[in-house]
Amino acid sequence: MNLSEKDLQYIWHPCSQMKDYEELPPIIIQHAKGMYLYDTQGNSYMDVVSSWWCNLLGHCNDRINQAVKTQIDQLEHVIFANFSHTPAITLCEKLHKIVPTGLEKFFFSDNGSAAVEVAMKMSFQYHYQTGNPQKKRFMTLTDAYHGETLGALSVGGVDLYSELYKPILLDVIRIEAPDCYRCKYGKTRNTCHAECFIETEKSFARFGNETSAFIIEPLVQAAAGMKIYSPVYLQKLRTLCNEYNVHLIADEIAVGYGRTGKMFACNHAGITPDLMCLSKGLTGGYMPTALTVTTQKIYDAFYADYQEGKAFMHSHTYCGNPLACAAAIEVLNILEEEPILQTANENSAYFTNLIKHELENFSYIGDIRSIGLINAIELVKDRERKTPFDASYRYGYQIYKKALQKGLLLRPLGDILYFNPPLIMTRDDMKKAIKICTSCIKEVLETKT
Repeated sequence: MNLSEKDLQYIWHPCSQMKDYEELPPIIIQHAKGMYLYDTQGNSYMDVVSSWWCNLLGHCNDRINQAVKTQIDQLEHVIFANFSHTPAITLCEKLHKIVPTGLEKFFFSDNGSAAVEVAMKMSFQYHYQTGNPQKKRFMTLTDAYHGETLGALSVGGVDLYSELYKPILLDVIRIEAPDCYRCKYGKTRNTCHAECFIETEKSFARFGNETSAFIIEPLVQAAAGMKIYSPVYLQKLRTLCNEYNVHLIADEIAVGYGRTGKMFACNHAGITPDLMCLSKGLTGGYMPTALTVTTQKIYDAFYADYQEGKAFMHSHTYCGNPLACAAAIEVLNILEEEPILQTANENSAYFTNLIKHELENFSYIGDIRSIGLINAIELVKDRERKTPFDASYRYGYQIYKKALQKGLLLRPLGDILYFNPPLIMTRDDMKKAIKICTSCIKEVLETKT
């Protein structure tokens, strides 16, 4: 029995229909370096999706490797209640200097979904303890994705993940999300004034008094297909949240750490959320950890004598894990000391122009959208009407399989192909990736459409 067969004997893979693995068995990765994964058969794969958007600086980065190796000989883990350690303190001290002004307190958890749950619970408890117990609902956007635990899933809006579980999810207030590709106001993302925000204003007028927080993916709705919208929307949302005493939760898990060209997506709008969730790039994709960052004002509502029962009674076994903190510190050191973000920004326009040059004239390419190194290619049946393909054809999945054969790891979101690569991607890497991607699109669509 080979390793793929052994895998299927024991392992249930995430976000997969396991029956598909009969045709495409698990690829067993033996080692990795930089942009590339290498399997046990000697094949290489360019990882342009950063292994689910978390690998920030390339696989097996020498500096992060050494930081984790050094830390493991000193302290691997310690209970984080009434105990602490230097890596956690150093990480928060360094992050405090770069997060949006006004974010002061850092709460550790162990994954992105947990960070969202923490933010939601903090928001509700804050309002409860400050005389607003009626504020117990959450606002969110259609097509949102915030994780897959029940609270996080409740504020998500991608039916693929949440439809089945709706009978057991929270009753949230869902607002129509910006859709700049199919804008009903006839505007474009780069020139609009977020006219679509009128729907949010209506919802606040109706439900603002009972709303605890509005949670949002700043600028990019990632799992929805890398749907990118204007910073003006965030600016208007910040103002409206202030007016109605509603917390603004910025889910920066997928879009933080330089993915959009700035350290945090909120920086594009010049706003500070009340709570910000971080994970993925936080440790460069090395170790599972997460942070919920909040204001002194929110923190103070929990600070009281123990008998008052105001403490935030939430915990994770691996809160503040020293190995993860060591990796996260070194990620920040690299971003401070090396021109990673500057180079990525210089390359981002080149990457987008390359994609447009190769693909924008094809009749089945509906939209090419980008921010930072994130680029998405939406495949459509009818370009003029922006009509999507029948999902049952699974064209994106077919392109994915073709690309694997040619050494490129794409993992489409339906019929939306995207690139969300490590920030170290070079122009030569870009040319190679687009060449393979283009050939696979042609092979699938020019024979099927």
